[in-house]
Amino acid sequence: MKKKVHIISHSHWDREWYMAYEQHHMRLILLMDDLLELIEKDPEFNSFHLDGQTIILDDYLEVRPERREAVKEAIANGKLRIGPFYILQDAFLVSSESNTRNILIGMAESKKWGDPVMLGYFPDTFGNMGQTPQMMLQSNLDTAAFGRGVKPVGFDNEVLEDNHYSSHYSEMFWEGPDKSKIFGLLFANWYSNGNEIPTQVEAAKEFWTQKLLDVEKFAATDHYLMMNGVDHQPVQKDISKGIRLANELFPEYEFIHSNFTDYLDSVQKELPESLGTVYGELKSQETDGWFTLANTASTRVYLKQWNTRVSRQLENITEPLAAIAQELTGEYPHDQLDYAWKTLMQNHPHDSICGCSIDEVHREMIPRFEKAHEVGKYLADDALMTITDNIDTSEFPEQAKPFVVFNTTGTHKSGTITLDIELERKTFAEGYPAKLYQELEEKPAFDYKVIDANGKEHPATVTEENVRFGYDLPKERFRIPYMQRYVSVTLEVENMAAFSWETYALIKGKAKVGRKEAPIVSNQGNLLENKHVKLEIAENGTLTVTSKASNKKVANLLVFEDVGDIGNEYIFKQPKGDQALLSTHFPFKVEVIENSELLGKVQLTHFMKVPKSADNRLAKEQQAVVDFRYREAQRAEELIPFTIKTIISLDAVSGHVEFETHIDNQAEDHRLRVLFPTDIDAEEHEADSIYEVVKRRNKVSRHWLNPANPQHQHAFVNLHSQEYGLTLANFGLNEYEIFNQTIAITLLRSVGELGDWGYFATPEAQCKGHQIFHYALEIHGQPATRYKTYQNAHAWQVPFVAQQTALHTGTLPANKQYITIDGKHFAVTALKRRRHDNKLVLRGYNLADQETDLVIKKNNQEKLSLLNLLEEEVGQVEDTLKPYEIRTVGISEEE
Repeated sequence: MKKKVHIISHSHWDREWYMAYEQHHMRLILLMDDLLELIEKDPEFNSFHLDGQTIILDDYLEVRPERREAVKEAIANGKLRIGPFYILQDAFLVSSESNTRNILIGMAESKKWGDPVMLGYFPDTFGNMGQTPQMMLQSNLDTAAFGRGVKPVGFDNEVLEDNHYSSHYSEMFWEGPDKSKIFGLLFANWYSNGNEIPTQVEAAKEFWTQKLLDVEKFAATDHYLMMNGVDHQPVQKDISKGIRLANELFPEYEFIHSNFTDYLDSVQKELPESLGTVYGELKSQETDGWFTLANTASTRVYLKQWNTRVSRQLENITEPLAAIAQELTGEYPHDQLDYAWKTLMQNHPHDSICGCSIDEVHREMIPRFEKAHEVGKYLADDALMTITDNIDTSEFPEQAKPFVVFNTTGTHKSGTITLDIELERKTFAEGYPAKLYQELEEKPAFDYKVIDANGKEHPATVTEENVRFGYDLPKERFRIPYMQRYVSVTLEVENMAAFSWETYALIKGKAKVGRKEAPIVSNQGNLLENKHVKLEIAENGTLTVTSKASNKKVANLLVFEDVGDIGNEYIFKQPKGDQALLSTHFPFKVEVIENSELLGKVQLTHFMKVPKSADNRLAKEQQAVVDFRYREAQRAEELIPFTIKTIISLDAVSGHVEFETHIDNQAEDHRLRVLFPTDIDAEEHEADSIYEVVKRRNKVSRHWLNPANPQHQHAFVNLHSQEYGLTLANFGLNEYEIFNQTIAITLLRSVGELGDWGYFATPEAQCKGHQIFHYALEIHGQPATRYKTYQNAHAWQVPFVAQQTALHTGTLPANKQYITIDGKHFAVTALKRRRHDNKLVLRGYNLADQETDLVIKKNNQEKLSLLNLLEEEVGQVEDTLKPYEIRTVGISEEE
């Protein structure tokens, strides 16, 4: 029987990268025009794999709308193979829900055209997430193809039993942390191993002799995969001629123009018993460590911060509020939300969200973030108005100013919320604006306090009255401009239930003395303390934090480290012999910013000096395309001021300390991190990943050569022992490293070139100007208590939401928990509505590696059904959650 060579035509289509989007876009038009013409003219042309992403169809038809029927016919005839995803995302830098929506929307878009290719397609993802097997199976996919993360050894090379990240073959099984297992296909010779097949005899002999040798080295069966294409590759128009010639020259093989469906069906029928299994996340752990591309997590950090902001808005604020409001209106903004999600996901391909493109690309990303964010805010505000207009506030005293506070996260949440409360307004219809302003400004001032629906006073601070311009935009009439007299209220909220609201009101009257506790800040700003935490600023400008619950004191925290970086947007490279500059070696000062019984803020300013840039050698080495590993450039001798201002915040009821670090970066070619040293001696740590609290070893493999070991995170990283642990939360700071018992969070990486296959200058990747970074620290006791700090880290990324309303009757109570979730290890990622029937959907995952109870209730009249990630009904809901399980639940009211 002949060995069979499956040749699959494709083009890996980065929408934007080393050229601006529209440059690539115009080339896509040429590709698709040629492809449709070839499909029409060449009956031997089997098919073209459209890179697993349906957005390519939208991009093409945006310019060629008249070709819709030709595209549709090509898909129907199997000549154009599409889906199953909307885009090819970077798995580690986008949220769990973003990964799911890419599948959910991608499948729906695919089915508008025909049948998608049922293959999890990750050809160039910068590492593969550990929960991929479970996510694929929950999306009706049992196979994934990927280009990175696994080290193939081939032939008889030894694979050690404890080596989970190497495989004898390009084919393997892939098992996730929950024991889900799928078939995995590695592009061992990359997804270009069959590119540009020769049609001339001598060239074809040379080409195939080497290519067959390469592919046979790693293949587990006699079915060989040759990928005819590469990045932005035009379709090979004479592919049929090249295949005919190959069959003539190599008669012991059968060369066919194939597709993934046929190839996977053939290869899986002949898999050997010796096929190996790889486990968990695949991040090239068994390589030399230089090309994991993990440093893209810290490239252009502003993109990551924007992405986190929009993700939290859509996932944790807009969708839960819209889901609640739907019960009042019967309507849910599916189309608007899909538009927002699609706009956001256009920034999620690896070359986009990773920040590893030219400056023009990343400039274009900001408007997409802004557009998706504004849609999210509009829909959230609309839902808020709907809900609050239906809440009964009639029990409050006359003249009270009611407002409603919402916790839209899936866990209990404590903290403070500040909102503006309107006291009075005068519309422009009542007079000249300047006069109205003056009338309101001259009104007498009063004292105010905050009460709940039962009349109980709550700790709050209220500012003096101010006046400003405002306007309303009613849905059924013209805009209404006005002048508004208002105050700002800061309210303490303690242990507010998940997915709940509480109604308060501002009333006239002098507040009580308070809770009889001292202000948070004392000792000229060097001490902050509440009932949970004590924080002291030491003589070297570091922090000592004591957790009162665990009675554990941790010193020398919050050290800023600056080093040189002569790498590129993909990879950090510290100059040879470069010594870190630490904030402990420079002067600092402390200032009190705010101090009350509710909230204390101090500003800790470090006056560092750092080199202005790299020396002149770097520019020459970049232009000469010298491999970053062999560069000789050093940091320049000239030093410039580098002032780091960090606002340290502690409220009265939270167990965590918040940090807001400001810099005005005028230096180039450097990296800034914040260090949290510990005395924790542990072999591994945990970090927030995609539907998983992933365990990672603190030490690298024996193959690792890179001095650094950067890792990805989302909301937190944790290092713990049996005695205590530290959880560091962050907002859009996706890179960390564990070394010498220290957690290092990267705040900024400034570089001046793209890297990869040539020299592309990226001056905006130096990230000059004002930058702000948000992160938080929480200490916990015994290991079992760490999960609550993980939930707190998730909740910390999502602010309380509040809306002022009027005195009125309503069908909703003043205080309510919309849905109760009894599962201490369950992390909620979504509360939304299913598109085709508006069924309420709750999704989340088990934070722990152990089984846990999970009970979900809503009004005690609900009917629960188990859904997959495509939100299809797949079974009954159990009251236990398996280790690492991703669970989606449909919730219906009993009739």
